[in-house]
Amino acid sequence: MQIVANLMLLLALLAALGAGAYACLSLLTGRRNVLVLLDRANLVVAGLITLASVILTVALLSRDYSYMYVYEHVDNTLPLLYTITSFWAGAEGSLLFWILSISIMGVVFSRFSLFKEFSEKTRLYYWLLYMLVQAFFLLLVTCWSSPFMELVPVPLNGRGLNPLLRNPGMIFHPPLLFLGYAGFTSPAMLALAAFICGEAKSWVKFCRNWNILSWVFLTAGIILGGWWSYMELGWGGYWAWDPVENASLIPWLSATAFMHTAIIEFKRKALQKTNVFLMSLTFLLCIFGTYLVRSGVVQSLHAFGEGGVGLPLAVFMMAALVLTAMVLVIGKRIDAKSIAGLDSRQGLLVVAAWALLALGLIVGLGTMWPVISKMWSANTVGLDANFYNRVCLPLFSLLIIIFAVCPWFSWKEGIRDKRGLVLVLVAFLAGLGVSWMAGLHHPLGLITSAASIAALAGIVGVFIFLPEVRKVTSTMGIYGLHFGVALVFLGVAWSGPNQIVDEFVLAKGETAQIGDYTLTYKTLTESQTPAIAKIASLIEVTKDGKLVGLLNPERRLYQNFPEPFAEVSVIPGLIDEIYGVLLGVDNTGAVTLKISVNPLINWMWIGGTLMCLFGLMAFRKTRLS
Repeated sequence: MQIVANLMLLLALLAALGAGAYACLSLLTGRRNVLVLLDRANLVVAGLITLASVILTVALLSRDYSYMYVYEHVDNTLPLLYTITSFWAGAEGSLLFWILSISIMGVVFSRFSLFKEFSEKTRLYYWLLYMLVQAFFLLLVTCWSSPFMELVPVPLNGRGLNPLLRNPGMIFHPPLLFLGYAGFTSPAMLALAAFICGEAKSWVKFCRNWNILSWVFLTAGIILGGWWSYMELGWGGYWAWDPVENASLIPWLSATAFMHTAIIEFKRKALQKTNVFLMSLTFLLCIFGTYLVRSGVVQSLHAFGEGGVGLPLAVFMMAALVLTAMVLVIGKRIDAKSIAGLDSRQGLLVVAAWALLALGLIVGLGTMWPVISKMWSANTVGLDANFYNRVCLPLFSLLIIIFAVCPWFSWKEGIRDKRGLVLVLVAFLAGLGVSWMAGLHHPLGLITSAASIAALAGIVGVFIFLPEVRKVTSTMGIYGLHFGVALVFLGVAWSGPNQIVDEFVLAKGETAQIGDYTLTYKTLTESQTPAIAKIASLIEVTKDGKLVGLLNPERRLYQNFPEPFAEVSVIPGLIDEIYGVLLGVDNTGAVTLKISVNPLINWMWIGGTLMCLFGLMAFRKTRLS
């Protein structure tokens, strides 16, 4: 079946190349009425990729170790759910999942009736560009990163899935990221096509709901990735500014900047070239994220390492960047319209977009600094989390301040409602006082906490003072989304500076103190299955003599993996969350524990969830005129 799957991918590659060539020929010769054929070719490409994906899924479920990919990620004891998620656990499978997402989402994108309202020339350019993207990804999975390599002789058991990937986050985090990446492909290709042709219809309006959905996918993937890191790696944090973490954040920042400048085009028909650039940039940064993960150019706990695709990805990025620049230079210009100043909502949205892009540039340069520093030093220089925190967090603080005041300015110039600005100012000052008295004394954390409280109060004020907002579901969704953003910022402001971390060595029955909490080591239990051996400790946590909860952190030893892994235990709370890691057990039964008290951290996950749910509420009926 490996031959059949490879043949399907090869046929899909040839079909994509053929369709792209046919679209190009039609543009050169002026031939028309070929769009139906191109649409059918896209269905063929998507169908072949889907069949190849089904073959890989069946091989994983049947534990067919004649597939090298199955052997490397599955074993005889792996639970069914994680056997399925092994599809995207490795470099080759995840790349196939990405091209599967691109092809299926491309089929859906072209099925919208409004897509057919664009001129035939615009759609021909779209199909040309879109088919080139599909062909490139198919070239990767057929030449450099195939999940259908045969293994001879066939072993009786596989290596199994990396224990760090045996987490519920594995079910959702990677596919959501890939769906987000894939979702920005079609809008980027349509933006370039429309700009080349001077299309009268608005691609920004057509893609609005689609881009929101793609943004929601990417946001959900990043939030779940942070939660996964927090729950699985045992270090007590959620974002280490690791290169692979940054790889998903950079396109998210660009996409979020675009979402704000797109509003100005909706309202004022301005920043049209800017939006084409930002949409294309977001797509390119999705490719850049893949390059970081798979090229081996930077070292990361999460990276796949060098898989032979680094050079093709780099060449594709450079070619796409040159193409984008050419389109922006030679494309048919649309009359530019000026926007209002900083005392308007337009001006504040532009400032927010610039801040987001500046963050993306800083994170990108910081991530690539080990490579950049090679230009003048034989020893690569990496930048730690302290650099990102010092440089990026002030910009994030600026963003939440903008979010707090922006709704109270009019679209043209001036204040929309003075009551709202007064409310925000009072809430900010009250937030400063309350946060200080509650123990948050870090200057930047204090400002961010107060600005988050002001933003939350301001959004509530919007629904009170501006009743028309309550009548439009999509507008309610936008404000609800920003309510979630404010909660995330509140969680970040507190959980970082005010986290308490300590390590303890406790014999059975001994106690220790961390912050306001008392820890008592109760028992130690051992268990074993054919797949996993476990040692679990039971820690009682009390505060002022009252039981708060029980921690049950574990050390696990998995089959085929000689290194033990920690399984985190938490006592959730809306104020403090108690976080425990079992670092080791000595011959006497004494345990070494790492305990963290993480204030308000769960508001990050709550806020992230609200961002995604309210994002889905922000859809609205679209008209291109």
